[in-house]
Amino acid sequence: MHQTNQSRGTTTPADGSSAAANPKPPATGLQLTLQFDGGSRGNPGPAGIGVTLTAADNEVVYELGDSLGSCTNNVAEYTALVRGLKAALAMGAKHVIVRADSELVVRQMRGIYRVKSPDLKPLYQEACALVQAIGQVEFNHVYRMNNARADALANAAMDARAKVEPMGPPQKK
Repeated sequence: MHQTNQSRGTTTPADGSSAAANPKPPATGLQLTLQFDGGSRGNPGPAGIGVTLTAADNEVVYELGDSLGSCTNNVAEYTALVRGLKAALAMGAKHVIVRADSELVVRQMRGIYRVKSPDLKPLYQEACALVQAIGQVEFNHVYRMNNARADALANAAMDARAKVEPMGPPQKK
């Protein structure tokens, strides 16, 4: 996976290797903010995810709350990230700002921590491929209170053990 360095417009390998940086032009096109959360009651246990995508004007353009059955908290977190990145890509996003309260996922996606868990590696690889397809993705850690809507959607999905509304972009009136 490569991450874009905003200040220099270069990409660097997230695995910490010493490969030469390649210049990358700034992304143009749709910018979205992705917030996600995943949780598990029992770890592993009944799990759920919450995802929100907002446009630059802070308008919510997509929300998802979904049950995953039984899995670990970390698998739920990565599943939420992947589902959010897929939705952003489907909407044509070229720049995504990810804000999440999962320090593990943020640090792994930034290349600070290695992904050792065999359960997480396929999800991590899928997330990396989606990051490449989008073009410019920033990962930022936020405190749980600043990720309240995604957390609420994940908890509602865990409680219901099913998808929860709203399921897609809000309908225009």
